[in-house]
Amino acid sequence: MANIKSAIKRIRSSERRRKINQLHRSRARTLIKKTHKLIDAGEFEEAQVAAQEATSALDKAAQKGIIHKNRAARSKSRLMKGLNRAKQHTA
Repeated sequence: MANIKSAIKRIRSSERRRKINQLHRSRARTLIKKTHKLIDAGEFEEAQVAAQEATSALDKAAQKGIIHKNRAARSKSRLMKGLNRAKQHTA
């Protein structure tokens, strides 16, 4: 455990940031999973809306520096590619 006052404060603030970061990261992951489930179920209209929500969450997380911007771009690309591929196969 830290003895110095500033180190104790950094521990507290780091824990607060960790919880906030975890919230944003978890939200993005949850929305991605929701989109994948909707795609698998064949509900493409709902999947389109969920994909937009997931894209927004990924962009916000990348903007805040919680995830890397390239990781966000890669996730969005894979998500949309999967959605479009599923739509083509059923059409």
